[in-house]
Amino acid sequence: MMNFKSTLICSVQCGLVVLTCAAFAQTGAQGSVDPVQVYAAGSLRAPMTKIASEYQERTGLKIVLTFGASGLLRERIEKGEPASVFASADITHPQRVADGGKWHAPVVFVRNAMCALTGDKVFAEPSTLLSVMLKQEVRVGTSTPKSDPSGDYAWALFAKAEAVEAGAFRTLDAKALKLTGAANSPQPPTGRTFYGWAMDEGQADVFVTYCTNAVAAQAEVPRLKVVQMPSELQVGAAYALTVNKAASPAAAAFARALLEPPAQAIFKQYGFGSP
Repeated sequence: MMNFKSTLICSVQCGLVVLTCAAFAQTGAQGSVDPVQVYAAGSLRAPMTKIASEYQERTGLKIVLTFGASGLLRERIEKGEPASVFASADITHPQRVADGGKWHAPVVFVRNAMCALTGDKVFAEPSTLLSVMLKQEVRVGTSTPKSDPSGDYAWALFAKAEAVEAGAFRTLDAKALKLTGAANSPQPPTGRTFYGWAMDEGQADVFVTYCTNAVAAQAEVPRLKVVQMPSELQVGAAYALTVNKAASPAAAAFARALLEPPAQAIFKQYGFGSP
């Protein structure tokens, strides 16, 4: 059975020139093609913005980016919003839209991992991180499960913690503060990352989030610390993309470009791993 990955390989990788030429032919015939509407996980904002800008400059094809929590983006797509490419922070949400029959099967295009972002008054290292998070007085921030894959990964991490210390899951499940990723979550001021802003405002003592988010927040607020998860708590995050079957060849060409070395090099600059 031909899935999106094999479609990319057979129809795009082997025929990328055909797709690209088709897009440019459409440009020539109509003066311009419709912009490629890309819905992407919020954690992809920085690299995806740079990739889209360079791609647009190189090809002349306009890329319109919409960022948000992957689960919320999926709901918008299911309600009929005109997305052509969906780049999610997990596989589950793009698979759900693909199961409807109108989107190709998802393909993993980058990877991430979970880290802890801590305030300057919290003293933790990988070996002591769990015990610190379990302290009654330590507030643990997360994203919102189901709406945002970062929240789902955090709860997967809590489940792993149970194997390390009995009762850890119940404690973390009860105390975790779902500070972002929901439809009504507060937004940071313009020019601020949510995690840097939230930690700067003292909304949590420890924030369990993607390592890429933690590093960006530390760059914004240098007094914050990034703590790697110990091996027994590590949870990998596979980001997958899918393309609307009704989308133009330009959408498929852009999706394929995200898997090519130039885009992968940009993802790497921002701390993402290769697929």
